[in-house]
Amino acid sequence: MSKYKLNPLNIGAEVFGLDLSKQVSTETKEIIKKDVSQHRILVFRNQQNISPERHVEIGQWFGEIESTFYNHPKSPLRDIFRVSNDRTEGCTNVGRTGWHIDGSFQRAPFSHSLYHIISVPQDGTTSFAPLTDIIETLSPERRDLWERLWMVSEHQSGPVHPLIYRHPETNKPVLCFHLGMTEGFIMDYGTEKERECSTIENMEILQQIKEEILRKPERIYHHQYKDGDFIISDNLAVGHEASPETQLPVSQIGLRVMHRVTVAGKTSPKK
Repeated sequence: MSKYKLNPLNIGAEVFGLDLSKQVSTETKEIIKKDVSQHRILVFRNQQNISPERHVEIGQWFGEIESTFYNHPKSPLRDIFRVSNDRTEGCTNVGRTGWHIDGSFQRAPFSHSLYHIISVPQDGTTSFAPLTDIIETLSPERRDLWERLWMVSEHQSGPVHPLIYRHPETNKPVLCFHLGMTEGFIMDYGTEKERECSTIENMEILQQIKEEILRKPERIYHHQYKDGDFIISDNLAVGHEASPETQLPVSQIGLRVMHRVTVAGKTSPKK
């Protein structure tokens, strides 16, 4: 661990001096897990040699792997979600439906997401926003409103989640949301005042969330992938979105291929 070095980013930190393709000690695993919790995102540089099997194994440091997504024919393992800007190489338009956390439609959203860039395009970023910071800088009126809202996923059998809830590990306020996969919101769910929000109200709330994410551009981290980048994110602590450029044609930006592994959440979001 003498070479393990963190370089702070505006969100998260870059990690140098560690080859994740090789076995690491239990002590090192615990330090990495602690740093992910503290920094929310760890960007490991120069990890070209991580195999799909090793990618899944690293994910298992954080819990049980959960794979609910479409298995592309070129995905090397069932637990690897392969995304691309070429539909023959991977699933396209992934992350392009709006700011979100992964698995908001699950009873327990994914606890962690792990990304490995396989083929680096010339353009396109994945942006991350700190959810606790966003909540803690809301106006009192907007904070009060959001505390009363519950999100309904567009998946018909999906659960109802509080928009603001407590992170199961850090106990900090975070958001359960997906701007592109929300059927609507319920006000004061489970109380005598419970009511479904109108179409106009739903649109206004979704716009509010987007506005608050973008209100302070300096707190958003835009990750431009480099060869070998491997990211471990606390999925519940950061919202993210892929930029439009990630889906430009191969003839324009080159081939983009990224592998993602997700870790099952342990608890359903609770007030």
